[in-house]
Amino acid sequence: MPTTSELRSLRETAVNAHVQAEAVDHDVDATVATFSKPRYEVPAIGAVVDGAQAVHAFIEQLLTSFPDLWVRQDVLRHSDDAVIVEAKFGGTQRGIWAGIAPTGKAVEVDCVLIFLFDGSELVCEKVYFDNATILRQLGALA
Repeated sequence: MPTTSELRSLRETAVNAHVQAEAVDHDVDATVATFSKPRYEVPAIGAVVDGAQAVHAFIEQLLTSFPDLWVRQDVLRHSDDAVIVEAKFGGTQRGIWAGIAPTGKAVEVDCVLIFLFDGSELVCEKVYFDNATILRQLGALA
């Protein structure tokens, strides 16, 4: 059984690999592979995406909508079963997102990413952000 320090290191490595695959390399397969049980929860858009196939499609759609997606991590914290990351994410809308036709506009929003773990295995990413901020930046809200 790993020590607390070793477990934190393993989890942090998993989070960094996940963010690298998704928001830097834009590699859908590598992103899905970072999970032992792929799952996303995104309350701002009402999404609960469970299973490798569904998560693959979800990430593919996200990267089609925002092909230059980026994430900038600000603060990383550990809890008993999670790594919590305060960050900003953004990109330029080039595809349909949340029913909105491509605008070509850039978005940027503060977010909290909660990576849930079973031991050292990543089992879920919960993404919290203010969707109204994005909708305003896309011109869909006044």
